[in-house]
Amino acid sequence: MNILENLITFPFLLISISIHEFSHGWTAYKLGDNTAKYSGRLTLNPLAHIDPIGTIVLPLTLMIATNGRFVFGAAKPVPVNFNNLRNPKRDIIWVGAAGPASNFALALILAILSKILPPNAWLIIIFWQILIPINVILGIFNLIPIPPLDGSRIVMGLLPEKISVKYAELEHYGIFIVMGLMLAGAFNIIWPLVNTIIYFLANLL
Repeated sequence: MNILENLITFPFLLISISIHEFSHGWTAYKLGDNTAKYSGRLTLNPLAHIDPIGTIVLPLTLMIATNGRFVFGAAKPVPVNFNNLRNPKRDIIWVGAAGPASNFALALILAILSKILPPNAWLIIIFWQILIPINVILGIFNLIPIPPLDGSRIVMGLLPEKISVKYAELEHYGIFIVMGLMLAGAFNIIWPLVNTIIYFLANLL
């Protein structure tokens, strides 16, 4: 993907990560934590979820430096006070899973819409070349169990308390671990899974 294609894709990425972050906050709210609501994050407005460094500066810098071959970015995490949840040990799993689940659900909805709406070349391009791949990738990538990615929240809820606390301490170095593994090509293993899910969605109906 070249720089121009990345720039075209960027607004759609913002929409997808906004849905992702909103889902975390909404799930936490339903499970007893009002932090996201009082922080103004229970919204689909991308402006509420943009982190100037992680969402704009970092991906654009990487995009230019690598001629569009390597792009990585992150939204501003939705604040969640897990102690406010009705059952913190269990509910951290639901809050963590909510973001990826929203991306998979959006990809599924778009795939169905593409089959039942009147044929439109631009709509097909936006759905199948941009929005559906973005959401499948976001869903899978965020399930990787490295703090602060969402998969780590699920693991924290499943581990015994003492081990979970130690595991959570990795979050201080998590972003560097993620970027290091990404630059090393370790996450290339997710592409067969991404392609399999997209193939499944394309042949759903």
